[in-house]
Amino acid sequence: MLRELSRYENLGTPGFFWELLQRLRENNARWTPDDLTAYFFNRIVDGEAVFDGCLPMAKAIGIIRSDERSVLVIDSEFLDFLASESYMRAKTLERTLVAFGNDDEFLTIFSPLYLSYDIVYSLIQIDRSAFGFRYANLRKFLTSFGFISPHPDNKIRKFIINPKHRRVFDMRLLPEVKRRKIGIDNLEAALEQKRIAGANAEEFVVAFEKRRVATHPKPESIQRISDYDVAAGYDVVSYDGPDSVSYDRFIEVKSCTIDRRFFWSKNEILQAKIKRAQYFLYLVNPERIRDAAYEPMIIQNPYQNVFLDQSWARGAQSWLFSKD
Repeated sequence: MLRELSRYENLGTPGFFWELLQRLRENNARWTPDDLTAYFFNRIVDGEAVFDGCLPMAKAIGIIRSDERSVLVIDSEFLDFLASESYMRAKTLERTLVAFGNDDEFLTIFSPLYLSYDIVYSLIQIDRSAFGFRYANLRKFLTSFGFISPHPDNKIRKFIINPKHRRVFDMRLLPEVKRRKIGIDNLEAALEQKRIAGANAEEFVVAFEKRRVATHPKPESIQRISDYDVAAGYDVVSYDGPDSVSYDRFIEVKSCTIDRRFFWSKNEILQAKIKRAQYFLYLVNPERIRDAAYEPMIIQNPYQNVFLDQSWARGAQSWLFSKD
């Protein structure tokens, strides 16, 4: 669906959608695509003069349909969202995420390949290269509707997902992104279960941390970032104590039973080496996370206390080979 829309210059702006929908819901309105083309001819709306893809976009996300006489009709459920332009804008974004929730091209743009997490600003980031030239129209659409915007630090050439739309992103798009990440890796059922156990362990650690530093001014900002930034080298960002002014506890969560065996990637070890005392391993027994009194095994500075500690046994599971 997104691929078909890529041939248009402009997929719409909030002002255009608002005026379009107001015209269509007028009493006895009988608008056809040709009528709308004539109505908006030589018009400037939100700084745009070309509206070639706006109607196709509105149809693609289910806001508008054509009846048997080619008369344009607003989806009956969407009529309830026209109480204000801001409400219409929010619901249009939600419809967009739902409509493109199974679109391969759209999900590639919002895949872990391009997503990351900014721990300084507590923002989900997306690389500018995710859209490329082909989907510049989608980038403009999402920017005009306020879903994405340039990073607040102009030295960082990334977009950020507007925090006020974080909930709809997590609810409407993230589950499919995560599901496809599992499918792309062609995982067997047993490995998928391990991923599920790992996710449960991370959620347990987030809740554990919020209790541990409950007197911190912002305990609610403790969160998993593994869904957004697979290359960070840790799963959870937290505070070392109630007086911490920024994230200063970076937690890699390992789901493991009483034998305390776990896999530790090269990137995770590198981050542990860099962050030293601010990096922690939390070893979580998945069989005990429902025990209210259970506490995970916590290892601070694991580069020193695990990687360089000869009392921990290690074994290579795979090797990288190359040849000139």
